[in-house]
Parts: sequence; C-alpha cells; structure tokens
Amino acid sequence: MNFLSHYYFERYSPHAERILGALLPDLLKNVDKQYNFHPQRFEEVLFSHPKTRWVSEGWYRHIEVDKLFHSSNFFLQHCHVLRKELDPLLTALPIRASFLAHIAIELLLDHLLIEQQLVNPTRLYEQLDHVQRGTIERYLRVIGDVNVPGFLQFYEQFLSWRYILDYSEVTNLSHSLFNICKRVWAFEVTPVDHHRLTSCLQEYKEKHMGNYVEIFHYIQDKIVYLA
Repeated sequence: MNFLSHYYFERYSPHAERILGALLPDLLKNVDKQYNFHPQRFEEVLFSHPKTRWVSEGWYRHIEVDKLFHSSNFFLQHCHVLRKELDPLLTALPIRASFLAHIAIELLLDHLLIEQQLVNPTRLYEQLDHVQRGTIERYLRVIGDVNVPGFLQFYEQFLSWRYILDYSEVTNLSHSLFNICKRVWAFEVTPVDHHRLTSCLQEYKEKHMGNYVEIFHYIQDKIVYLA
C-alpha cells in the first residue's frame, strides 16, 4: 500500500511518531531501494523510550498491513484485471504491465481516500512535521547503516513538496506512475502516453473500484498487532 493507505490505519493515533513509523519503511526505500532493516532486532534499545517505541509500533503495523494487502483477493484480482487493460498501452515502452498495475492500484486507493474524504492528507503532513528530528535521527542510527543527513534532507523535501495532495485528481497519477517506472527502466513518454494512461485509470476506477473500501475493512478486521 502507498502512504495514504497506510495512514488510514493510523489516522486516529495520538502519536505522530507512530504515524511516521507507518510510513518509514517506504520513505527509506525512496531514498535507497537497497535499504532493508529489521527494527525488531533492536527492541531493547528502541522500546526503552516511548517515542522510538511508537515509531517501531507504526513500522510493525506497516509490515502487517502490506502482508495482508498483497495476499488479498482484492489486490490479486485487481492487478490481474488492470494488467490486461494496461498491456496495449505499453507496447512501445519497456514497462512491465504487472509492475505498473501493482503501483497503479495502490495510487488509485490513495486517490479514492482523498476523493471520498476518508483521510486528510494535509493533516498527515502536519503530523509528520510534528515529529522531532532528533527522534528520527536516533531511531535511524539504532536500526542500521543509514545516511541520516541524506534521509533528513529527503524528509524535509517530502514535507515541503506535499505531492500526495496531487493524488486528489486522477489526471495527476500518470506522472507519478511513469516517474516510479523510470527508477527501473530508461524511457521517455509523450503527452499521448500520459493521456492514454490517465484515460485507462479513470475508466478502470469508474468500472471496477466502487468496492475499494472493502479492502480497508478487510485489513482492519484482520490486524493482529495493536498497541
């Protein structure tokens, strides 16, 4: 799941640190996709302070939510159907349709959460900004070999750019999707490519995503780890 979908499960948390933790695995991957950390190995240190404990609790929830989501019939079925819709659009591009379908379903869920006002993305940024940078630095130095200054620079940019707000419009999703794909493949896209992808996503949303909230209810019912 993407940032806003993870936030959905923490939106009522009184602890900004826990909200950070729910997004932190993906934030770190945005800085360096090779990052792979296991904070549970450092619980003795991290759980000795409430704020770093809350970060870990959010992190654990992130892992659990992703596991439930990616193994769900909802995700697998939507990826299968959308992949077939995307295949004809990608004949001149190196993008793997299954990869694009995976990411597109996640971004469409974020879009729908904003559109249906189930989460407030502005509030998310405000809560993340409330986390003390010293807490972030302390947490990252414990869990492993992290370029802490580099991550903090990225984090400030993430907060200031507020690009998740753009997900309120389907027309903006194609730019994000192609940019994500460019991390994997080298290619150029045209306005026609953007238009075709946007049209495909809009049509798919209208025809197939009316039941989107069911996946959030499904995961919420199955979540085991509760702080």
